[in-house]
Amino acid sequence: MGQTIEQLFRDRSVLVTGHTGFKGSWLCLWLLAMRAKVTGFSDRVPTAPGAFELMALGGELTDERGDIVDAEAVLSVITAARPSVIFHLAAQPIVRQGFKQPYATFAANVLGTVSVLEAARKVPSVRAVVVVTSDKVYHNNGAARRFRETDALGGHEPYGASKAAAEIVTMAYQSEAFHEGAQSPNRPAIAAARAGNVIGGGDWAADRLIPDLVRAIADGRDQEIRQPGAIRPWQHVLEPIGGYLCLAGALIDAPASSPAAVNFGPNEMAPPDVAQIATMFLDAMPSHRTRLLIREKTGGEATTLRVDSGLALKELSWRPGWNTHEAVARTADWYRAWFERGTDMRRFSMEQLESYRQSSPVLALRASEPMGPH
Repeated sequence: MGQTIEQLFRDRSVLVTGHTGFKGSWLCLWLLAMRAKVTGFSDRVPTAPGAFELMALGGELTDERGDIVDAEAVLSVITAARPSVIFHLAAQPIVRQGFKQPYATFAANVLGTVSVLEAARKVPSVRAVVVVTSDKVYHNNGAARRFRETDALGGHEPYGASKAAAEIVTMAYQSEAFHEGAQSPNRPAIAAARAGNVIGGGDWAADRLIPDLVRAIADGRDQEIRQPGAIRPWQHVLEPIGGYLCLAGALIDAPASSPAAVNFGPNEMAPPDVAQIATMFLDAMPSHRTRLLIREKTGGEATTLRVDSGLALKELSWRPGWNTHEAVARTADWYRAWFERGTDMRRFSMEQLESYRQSSPVLALRASEPMGPH
């Protein structure tokens, strides 16, 4: 890539679906810091509190609301925004919610992807689309090895299956034969981004490890954890977001040679399990009475899930900058600041972002100058 990510996105029109969610908020914060022109499309702010409002993002971007399954609404927003790049994050993102509401999960995650890609092939301004899926798209047979992008897709529960189906939809829209047959007015470069389990400040989603622990600390109670020995590709939220930005840059600079799907995950040889992550987090949070209650429950989820990020290194020069211990420490720092109540969480989040960028091993992600106003 001839430019830094900061140079690439400055003054560029970008649309983020799911911009009010946890990852979407951090992505918008980064884009705004690089002075991109950001439009967001979401149905609502999913939690209270939440990163979007604590980071005070609403007044700095065009904040559009609607249902991602509503293809006409999606097309209308994209037509008006005329984005060069689309990051598609809008989804039903909770595994256990998928068991309770499988229809809504498939609708949001599959038809929502169709809505975005249909609009992208009709709006000439769109040059690149990053479809954010999940590390759970793989057909997980319990193997301890890391999954690669060439491994089979699959899903034993609605969330994973819906994300795998969204990737199959993405493959169709990557096909030149489809665009020729459909006589598409526009043929943007499209890629899927498969991220591991992300942690970081500002996440209050239900049935996620760190948010559950934060709520337990706030309530002064103990917290039950399921599958304490499960292995997941834990990483700080800024890691995959940096990967999404690098992938978008590749789609703009070299669309013909960019990868169709890329994993973004940690590279530790011996990653900590769920109980170890929870213990690290609690140890970093002072003055609380919360203890872990271990309950062995599988809930239909795989015991081991790891991804190989070698393709991201080879094709995008992307690699993680913070190991798991650092990711947990930075996450705890954020929530400790929030518990103090007087902290300016927008400023604090910007400081974490700037710290990450300045120390990133990915040269294209480093800030060349102090970022936007705090």
